[in-house]
Amino acid sequence: MDFGADTQAKIAKLIIDNGLVDALRVRILPPEKQNPKAWLDDGLISPQILAHAIAHEFNIPFAYLDGALIGVDILHLVSEDSANKMRAVPLAERDGKVYVALENATDTQKIDYLSNMLHKPLVVYMASPDAIGDILEQYRSDLSVVDNAVEANRAMDDEVNTEVKTIVQDSPIAKALVSLLEYSVKSRASDIHIEPEETRLLVRCRIDGVLREVMNLPKTIEGQLVARIKILAGLKIDEKRAPQDGQFSVKVGDQAIDLRIATSPVVWGEQVVIRILQKETGQIGIEKMGIVGRSLRTIRRGIDQPNGMVITSGPTGSGKSTTLYSLIQEIKSPEINIITLEDPVEYKIAGVNQIQVNPAAGLTFANGLRSILRQDPDVIMVGEIRDTETAQLAVQAALTGHLVFSTLHTNSASGILPRLLDMGIEPFLIASTLNTIIGQRLCRRVAPNAEDVVANDIETSEIRETVGWLLPPKVEDIPKFAEDLGYDGLPLKDAKEFMLRRGRDSEDTPDGYRGRTGVYEALEIDSDVQKLIVAHATASDIQKMAIAKGMITLRQDGMFKALKGITTVQEVNRVTSDQAM
Repeated sequence: MDFGADTQAKIAKLIIDNGLVDALRVRILPPEKQNPKAWLDDGLISPQILAHAIAHEFNIPFAYLDGALIGVDILHLVSEDSANKMRAVPLAERDGKVYVALENATDTQKIDYLSNMLHKPLVVYMASPDAIGDILEQYRSDLSVVDNAVEANRAMDDEVNTEVKTIVQDSPIAKALVSLLEYSVKSRASDIHIEPEETRLLVRCRIDGVLREVMNLPKTIEGQLVARIKILAGLKIDEKRAPQDGQFSVKVGDQAIDLRIATSPVVWGEQVVIRILQKETGQIGIEKMGIVGRSLRTIRRGIDQPNGMVITSGPTGSGKSTTLYSLIQEIKSPEINIITLEDPVEYKIAGVNQIQVNPAAGLTFANGLRSILRQDPDVIMVGEIRDTETAQLAVQAALTGHLVFSTLHTNSASGILPRLLDMGIEPFLIASTLNTIIGQRLCRRVAPNAEDVVANDIETSEIRETVGWLLPPKVEDIPKFAEDLGYDGLPLKDAKEFMLRRGRDSEDTPDGYRGRTGVYEALEIDSDVQKLIVAHATASDIQKMAIAKGMITLRQDGMFKALKGITTVQEVNRVTSDQAM
């Protein structure tokens, strides 16, 4: 990008004034290097800084595209060849306009050419060369390879009994599956749903806990695609009348991925659900998961005990297993023997003995737990308490000097107590073994592109009803209270309006969200709660007692996170709709 001397001087001044370059180093450069392009060549500034400065000078909006994923349908608006030649990529299409990013958004000829080619008006952004390059890479790794698979299968009869050898080695279906997995991993999907319908094959991905339609495939490739998945998972390709389960591992980029496969017969064929599990993960910390303040202190008191039980509760997909892994990371030490019993082993943790449940080989949670108790454990993690036998063994392990971590499917922390009673555990055993119960949900995070907004009347009312009454009556006590909760800077009780954060909808930030965080409640089983348990109190009575003693509920924790701009009131309502105000 060549500009006149005056323009270069303005861009240079902008970079210097904003402290984006070392002014002392620039000052000693020779005259021929007193310009932004020379600074870029010498590594004094990054391409993104220069691009952003140029955009500012020409009053062009700048697009931060780090990690952005563009949908296949959007990428196909501009051919790969044209995108490479013009260094221009499509970002979105809304209201009859196409949003595009260019490496040189000052080039009006390119912009006019693009607009004429697309026959639509453009909304133009500037982006750094690296960011444009990353999007261009997606042309080579997106799901477009499925188009080739479709074309290759058009001439084929829709025969299910195609030779396995041909499917495995020669069919482009193999490449299509690899591309689908790559796209799903890059999109941070946790599950892939391949769902046959009467005239099409629907593919959906669960991203940040919400299913989203990825693509529609012709019905003609259903047999080959399902057969390919079955072969990799070691399933019977000729069995279509009964559900099957399997698994296999792949490497996507530098990531090792475990895939759990579940097939099931449906009206129009076989449905396949693929659960994506990353085998390698970084250290999982309790605080990184969103557990703060009172809840964090309560949980740490529970896991600091030499024995007893710490149980997490919540519906499927609420992050219970991840919480257990974070607790193990918290207490892991060369001085103690930690053994886990899981189905499946989702994350590998060095220094922890992890056992995979295998019912086909007779290794159930109950049988495995019996075996673990003979292996001199200090800490035991049971992936899930599913039946009375496992519950009784877990309680016995806690009574005999072990610290036991596990999960139960209930809607709240207090709901675990009647659930254990239903499993035949005596109230006095529950009271004497339970240390802490954690209730949790996962809600979507506000995207980085968020902006501050004033809460509307409904949001304001819900915030006040849920957490307003918790705040101390004296304004001067608010900061200390907020620090105790772990949420500094909470609004005052008499605030007339609340400022919230709301993300902008885009391909990479659907509905204005990106990523997830947890909302939690931690119920400590102290002497007062123990008395209620022994007296067969209801979950509601126990919940009221815990709240009276200072427990922050799931819904309250969510509202505090909304006030801090981590999530939104709408998202809190979505994941805690079954909870009382």
